[in-house]
Amino acid sequence: MSRVNRRNFLQGHLGLGSLALLDLLAGDLYGATVPDDPLAPRPAHLPARAKRCIFLFMEGGVSQMDTFEHKPALIRHAGKQMPVAKGTVGEIATFSAAPNRIIPPLAPFRQHGRCGRWITDLLPHMATRVDDMAFVHGIKVDNNNHSPAVYHALTGHILPGSPSVGSWITYGLGTENRNLPGFVVLGQGVPAVGGAGIWSNGYLPSAYQGTLFRNGPTPIADLRPRPEVKPEAQRTELDLLRFLNERHAASRLRTTDLEARIAAYEVAFRMQTEAPELIDLSRESAATRKLYGLDDPSAATFGRQCLMARRMVERGVRFVMVLHGSVKPWDDHGDIARRLPQHCREVDQPVAGLLADLRSSGLLEDTLVVWASEMGRTPFDNNLVTDKPGRDHNQYGLVMWFAGGDVKGGATFGETDEFATRAADEPIPLRDMHATLLRLMGIDQNRLTHLHAGRFKKLTDIGGRVVSEIIT
Repeated sequence: MSRVNRRNFLQGHLGLGSLALLDLLAGDLYGATVPDDPLAPRPAHLPARAKRCIFLFMEGGVSQMDTFEHKPALIRHAGKQMPVAKGTVGEIATFSAAPNRIIPPLAPFRQHGRCGRWITDLLPHMATRVDDMAFVHGIKVDNNNHSPAVYHALTGHILPGSPSVGSWITYGLGTENRNLPGFVVLGQGVPAVGGAGIWSNGYLPSAYQGTLFRNGPTPIADLRPRPEVKPEAQRTELDLLRFLNERHAASRLRTTDLEARIAAYEVAFRMQTEAPELIDLSRESAATRKLYGLDDPSAATFGRQCLMARRMVERGVRFVMVLHGSVKPWDDHGDIARRLPQHCREVDQPVAGLLADLRSSGLLEDTLVVWASEMGRTPFDNNLVTDKPGRDHNQYGLVMWFAGGDVKGGATFGETDEFATRAADEPIPLRDMHATLLRLMGIDQNRLTHLHAGRFKKLTDIGGRVVSEIIT
């Protein structure tokens, strides 16, 4: 059989079928294929300092006007009717037009750092790190309810089934430590809103799903082998299992789930050597434990999560998602004057300690830290009877901040109106934040694609604007 050279192929295969083939070949070029080793380290598309990411996610919707947005108008108009929120639709438009009362900020704001950033007194430790942070205000998510908004924030789509942002990062870059998962989720022991779907691989190969580490002394079940099982015997059993799985896969076409399971067995075996040391926080100094708030009952739980995140990125884990609020979410519809200060106490010192620790060790130079929630809150309460008011959902008021890598510390992009209800100008689509995160990790959003259901899909869907204003 004669071989077809490049010229003959191009001359004889220019019909519609070949155009589809060329599209597939182009997809290979833009990252739509997976190498034989799906988690092998891969070069970034673009120059970037950040090699790994810690994503801090506050479940429930953080109140922007009580944390990061200084709005004196809320004090001047406290207790009065909120003006109708122009440029909004749905629940926000309805609630702002209904009888309501404006709630003033829960604590005073002061300026901090060289950048003069206004921060609430409820976050005194985080206020000391503002020169490391770049804030984006007036971000809009596509739904005003928790589950769709959480999915949107963490997968780019309001419906379940799409890959998590951590899955996309490990799909694009692989991981640096094959003895640990490339994408780790640090939870608080209670199922998060959206469940495992928020760290799912979606339609990407199964190797890219997140691995949940539970809070407490045993983050992973069966991490240590049974005492009576010798490593040599365990290795022999695993080799036999691998042989049987590979023989089964060889006779089938679509075996990505099985291949991921084979790889997972191998990682699990190697983790039994490295992970016990990783989760042993007793080796940290008393000063480090205090830095993260482990001696404070309010901050200890999230402090352990943040300290664990630092230990993971220094060992080469590519993406660590740290969840807060699954036990008591930031969803403060009532009694916000009591509830929100408690949330702040739980995260303030751990987050500040994480940034300080990364900075002092040099890890912040190549580690991106992101703070996000699924939405903001309203400046008003529609319940005029209760003496313990709260704030409702606001899909137009999300605030995010970035730190580390190529982030321009102290920068600010976007602004909300005088009541912190929505962007003062055009709302910032959430996909712009995903595009910016990818760029800070050295990934071109248009080259990180995967063929699914007949089209090349990506985290930013139709594409987002990289907010270059917060990048050095």
